[in-house]
Amino acid sequence: MKIIKHKQLILLLILAFLIRLIAVNQSLWLDEATTAQVVKQFNLAEIATKFSPRDFHPPLYYLFMKLWTGIFGYSEAALRMPSIIFSLLTGWVIYLIGGLWASALFLFNPLVVYYSQEARMYMMVTFFLTGAFYFFKNKKWLLFSLLSILSFYTFYGSIFLTGAFFLYLLYSKKYREFFFSGAIFFLGLLAIFPLLFQQFSNSKTALAQVANWSLVLGKANLKNLLLIPVKFVVGRIDFYPKWLYYSVAGLWTAFVWFFAGRVGIKNKLLSFLVVCPLAIGFLISFTTPLLQYFRFIYLIPIISLLLGKSPKRKVIIAGFIIFSLVYLLIPQFHREDWRSLAGSLPGNKPVYMITSSSDPVKYYRPGLKINGLNNLYSDDLPGKIIVVPYSTDIHGVDYKNILRERKYSFVDKKTFRDLEIEEWSL
Repeated sequence: MKIIKHKQLILLLILAFLIRLIAVNQSLWLDEATTAQVVKQFNLAEIATKFSPRDFHPPLYYLFMKLWTGIFGYSEAALRMPSIIFSLLTGWVIYLIGGLWASALFLFNPLVVYYSQEARMYMMVTFFLTGAFYFFKNKKWLLFSLLSILSFYTFYGSIFLTGAFFLYLLYSKKYREFFFSGAIFFLGLLAIFPLLFQQFSNSKTALAQVANWSLVLGKANLKNLLLIPVKFVVGRIDFYPKWLYYSVAGLWTAFVWFFAGRVGIKNKLLSFLVVCPLAIGFLISFTTPLLQYFRFIYLIPIISLLLGKSPKRKVIIAGFIIFSLVYLLIPQFHREDWRSLAGSLPGNKPVYMITSSSDPVKYYRPGLKINGLNNLYSDDLPGKIIVVPYSTDIHGVDYKNILRERKYSFVDKKTFRDLEIEEWSL
């Protein structure tokens, strides 16, 4: 019987891997291109000492990617392959905890499939936290603590689930385990605290300087809170007409979470580990905005364990596969098409954009000069220019008004997937 189950698991992992290869070479978007630029420009020591202090994430993922890309290169598929691998490893750990159904529900979850193809740290931290949960359940406290530390070194938002683990130990009156694991975790925090403090100070400065940055980070409001259960079961797709999207997404969300809730009533630990991190994250977001659904993607393994015990698990898996394939097979749901945009930029006209958002252009057109939009006030501005208006709304830059004051007129606009370039002329 065990041999049969192992064969089923291997088949499941192979199928999950093959699905993740669909459209894996789609264009990188901004954050993925930042990953590529960081590991190209900095060595291991510089990632920790020069880049990380200016970033908002811990350095472990970038250090890992530096080693990875040194072997496998910087193509879209190579950059995304670690996330694919970490998602498959997470599926294996879920299998060890809750069996084949729970593993399948995770591996084909549409949001997990999407972020399995993202060259960012979210699948890596999901693997570490799921491993921490496995050792938590099996009372391997040293390994639980070490994986919890690794998760924090990968993504600071992991602290919400780690905190929930410790709170549950207190609730269960397991004081010895609480103090033992807590002491190890605290030592791990001390090691990274100087960097964390510097990054926190920088984030406060960024919030003050960038006009609408808090909207990107995720304020504590009802919309951002409701998006979490919706995106956890629908994924990243969004379509028109909106009434149809809201109807489909709303009904599917209600269906899936109804059965997750029914199982959760009987399993206090799993329910607590879902609700507690979200509650803590919501409260903290009133002062430090971070309430975005993808920052809590590490909760999906726990939700998958709940759904794995549901009588409707076959229906839910079928729905997950459908939503995943809609994303994978329909290009309009793919990431921003920076590859096409960069390829269309002329070499004989200066390009202006927010320089902190220019990593995708640098990735696809490394020799092209990028001018900051602050240079629009220059006295020697040429007669014809190209503007990439990406993120100008976030930074509060009214480039159109600036150009019109300089007597420029809008000439033409080209659109790509979620992106635009504009030509202006005197």
